[in-house]
Amino acid sequence: MLIKGVYIENSSKKSDLRIENGIFTKIGSDIKAQNNEEVINADGKLLIPPFIDSHVHLDATLTAGDPEWNETGTLFDGIRIWAERKKTLTKNDVKQRAIQTLKNQASHGIQFVRSHVDTTDAHFTALEALLEVKQEVKDFMDLQLVAFPQEGILSFPNGKQLIEQAVKMGVDVIGGIPHFEFNRDYGVDSLKYITQLAEKYDKLIDVHCDEIDDPNSRYLEVLATLAYESGLGEKVTASHTTAMGSYNDAYAYKLMRLLELSKINMVSNPLVNIHLGGRFDTYPKRRGLTRVKELLEHHINVSFGEDDVKDPWYPMGDGNMLDPVHMGIHAGQLMGYSQIMDSYNLATNNGARTLNVQNRYGIEVGKPANCLIFNARNFYDELNERKELLYSIHDGRILVTTKPAQIKTTF
Repeated sequence: MLIKGVYIENSSKKSDLRIENGIFTKIGSDIKAQNNEEVINADGKLLIPPFIDSHVHLDATLTAGDPEWNETGTLFDGIRIWAERKKTLTKNDVKQRAIQTLKNQASHGIQFVRSHVDTTDAHFTALEALLEVKQEVKDFMDLQLVAFPQEGILSFPNGKQLIEQAVKMGVDVIGGIPHFEFNRDYGVDSLKYITQLAEKYDKLIDVHCDEIDDPNSRYLEVLATLAYESGLGEKVTASHTTAMGSYNDAYAYKLMRLLELSKINMVSNPLVNIHLGGRFDTYPKRRGLTRVKELLEHHINVSFGEDDVKDPWYPMGDGNMLDPVHMGIHAGQLMGYSQIMDSYNLATNNGARTLNVQNRYGIEVGKPANCLIFNARNFYDELNERKELLYSIHDGRILVTTKPAQIKTTF
């Protein structure tokens, strides 16, 4: 396959790309087509790496309103409602909803997903289902699974045993939720425990960390210290960290140095964080978002996730990473022209670092031929105008094609 005349990642110069056996084999200008070679004439269109959803919950997807709607819009009511819903889970139920969401995500150009799955369930219904889903979707989606103790590790009966069993069952990543534990000591001990598990089983770490407006919730400093001292570094991710939006600047200044030293990854979920955050405020209301702009300025890796797609925590969502990027740059005040142009990284290259898949991701010769072609000149135009995803190509195989809309007007 030969792709002609694209602007790679907002480049000012057109390029051609050759794909052979699912690999990028040549990138340059004016590459001539070979005999019988499939040619995509994408003259003047934008080509970027595929979208990555760094944080979603596929076990809960598409359950909004079942058994009830979260009318208060709080994180804690979401947890309460999910605790009831998961009592009725079956493997087929989880698989059907997860696959439906993954296919929808793929239609929007997502090819890599990290999904958290609740392991505070002695039957592991959702985990067993998603382990099967992972294999069933591998031809079009690279799916990572996180053992996520939704109701705590030390604060839930047999929580430590449950999360270790989940690791043994084959998850890729170990999660935690220290701010939801009964007390600070439990929260700290839970982070130490999952770090020990990650070292023992050679797993990544991704923690729901300080997902609360409380400025006294400071587990991020504990997690970053563990990442630094253990040497796990870039294998560790802190998700949400919305309490950073409530920290005083003096403490945040000190924290940034530690985060830089630790090489930890950060994930923000702008759609859901904006929705859930500030719910206990009158006015002024907090944005409910971590310090995305400041983290980036300190060269700390930040990527975006959807978090929830029509579930007890978020009643909307369409599996499209352009939505959290659009919300995130508005809420994070990243609206300079160059910031908008570069914002695709929050759902692509930065996500690859978060998922630790850099060795098989990116528009480079020798890498798997995974890419998206949009009906736009650059990402500023794409994000602003939501032009069509013309092609989604995965391992050299076309997954999605779209014909540009033809609009007729009478004015």
